[in-house]
Amino acid sequence: MNGEDLAILLAPSDEPRIWLLQVFMVVLVTVTVNFILMRLIDLAEKLVGRTDTLWDDALLEAARLPLKLVTWVIGLSVAINIMQTAAPAALFEVLPEVRRLSFIVILALFLTRLIRNAEALLADPAKVDKPMDTTTARAVGKLLRLSVMITAGLVMLQNLGYSISGVLAFGGIGGIAIGFAAKDLLANFFGGMMIYLDKPFRVGDWVRSPDREIEGTVEDIGWRLTRIRTFDQRPLYIPNATFSTIAVENPSRMRHRRIFETIGVRYQDGPALQAICDDVEAMLRSHDDIASDETLMVNFNTYGQSSLEFFVYAFTKTTSWVRFHEVKQDVLFRIMQIVEGHGASFAFPTRTLHIHSDVPRQQEQQA
Repeated sequence: MNGEDLAILLAPSDEPRIWLLQVFMVVLVTVTVNFILMRLIDLAEKLVGRTDTLWDDALLEAARLPLKLVTWVIGLSVAINIMQTAAPAALFEVLPEVRRLSFIVILALFLTRLIRNAEALLADPAKVDKPMDTTTARAVGKLLRLSVMITAGLVMLQNLGYSISGVLAFGGIGGIAIGFAAKDLLANFFGGMMIYLDKPFRVGDWVRSPDREIEGTVEDIGWRLTRIRTFDQRPLYIPNATFSTIAVENPSRMRHRRIFETIGVRYQDGPALQAICDDVEAMLRSHDDIASDETLMVNFNTYGQSSLEFFVYAFTKTTSWVRFHEVKQDVLFRIMQIVEGHGASFAFPTRTLHIHSDVPRQQEQQA
């Protein structure tokens, strides 16, 4: 192909075989450029993966899909321009507006992907020295993504010829009606805001409410609902406004777990009770899993109906539910050994029946 043939091929033409070939070449170039760009991004990811900076990884990952879309928007725009020159149509006149709107959408997509990557990065303890709280990171990420989408929507309206000031004024007037119609939705929204700001719990915490039958692990805190996974693995969806009217306990934030047990020995073991209490207290203070700096008591408590009762009051160092029961089991076994070591036994409900000796003699006299 000489220069004259190339000039004919590149020049606008209404001859079908020429403009179809031009469209084919544009699509082929678009595919080639897209392939090269993706390979360059793969190469760049390998290079930045060797660096200590993690923000470049997030930036490249966020840019992968938008770059691909930009390439195709440009390529298809050129192809449509060729088709418009060859066969003018009213449909092709909206191409400039569609192209501008596409670039706005692609930019918004890039920003939302970058925000999502930054959110995951800031909350990952394996990637940052001081990770942000997961709940806070999600809240900030949602607010930023919502801001990007609202801004993109307003810019798109402006490009379509609508007045933003008029839209905002209409929104201010309509907001009153919407507020009355969607008061429950707004209550849940602000309830979610209070959860994000006050942070009574976060994702992964074990929570329970003494006012309602709510207990489980928090899986997600949304703008309208909070999802809690109960201990029998059922999902529980709770409107956020509910948390403004109920009390919520957060056992996940306990510093220690408490062991509080009442133990009874036989009345005939009373002389050994003081030594038993002293040995149990000494055992607890020397136990590796018991917090000796917290309240620790072992005292004779009361005269029971069939036993002398003393109580054990201590706190474990662990807050893990499973580990706590392992420590508690070990403590109870050691108490059993101490009681048996003093020749005493645990009491069980007993009753002694006394029969008066004069009853048979009275019966004989009546006979």
